[in-house]
Amino acid sequence: ETLPRLDDQIVLYRRVLDKAAGKPVIFRTVDLGGDKVLPALNLQREENPALGWRSIRFALDHKGLFRRQLRALVRAAGSRPLTVMFPMVTVPQEFFAAKELLLKEVEWSAEATGKRPSRIEVGVMLETPALAFSLSELAGEADFLSVGTNDLMQFFYAADRMTPSVSDRYDLVFPSALRFLKMVSEQCSTYGIRMSACGEATGSSLSALCFVALGFTNLSMSAGSIGPVKRMIRSLDLAAFRTDFEAALEKPNDAFRNQLLALAAEHGVELAEG
Repeated sequence: ETLPRLDDQIVLYRRVLDKAAGKPVIFRTVDLGGDKVLPALNLQREENPALGWRSIRFALDHKGLFRRQLRALVRAAGSRPLTVMFPMVTVPQEFFAAKELLLKEVEWSAEATGKRPSRIEVGVMLETPALAFSLSELAGEADFLSVGTNDLMQFFYAADRMTPSVSDRYDLVFPSALRFLKMVSEQCSTYGIRMSACGEATGSSLSALCFVALGFTNLSMSAGSIGPVKRMIRSLDLAAFRTDFEAALEKPNDAFRNQLLALAAEHGVELAEG
């Protein structure tokens, strides 16, 4: 309900890194606005908050708040590695501006404490289709990219995921969406940007199968989805399935989801979905 102080954030982030005990931790920076409203900031009412003043847009307009978080992250990391990801970046300039602020905080902390992270990785969330056509500009600047399926799909299909009458009408498991993700995968491969995916879609074993077939090897999901997705991956002969998957993507039938389910069954892939 309130904005955490710098010291409170340092304690929290340090505790997370301590508990991880050397395992990778990715910190997503402040992601307010849209459906995440903080009363203390009294965010203005918007007709369409999902498309409004939120995430990296809000952070860059509140540099004091943003730099406080970045400073806390750097201080919490100390001499350990630090991985930071910026949400809902639409144009490369937003990423460059956020990264510049992070690197300034690294230098400030080094002067103040004598410590700097042993390694810094900076990533970007692909949640708006526009960014997919700017990946060449992120080459050598962004270490990794994470596809945020929840927002990306609502913007891709122009369907509000908070509106029940349309929220389940458009599916990631559809030729146009998968062709778009295939383009993203190929661009990331070309420009040496590691890629991952997160959101509700990655927790479905069929959607996860599509991501894996498209070249995504890092999926983020809720704990309850890990078992079914693991079983699917362990049952998968990826090379054999990918050939047929890409052929189906080129010539889909009218019931593409059923077409993929039949293809998975033909290859002996274990899916939670029937």
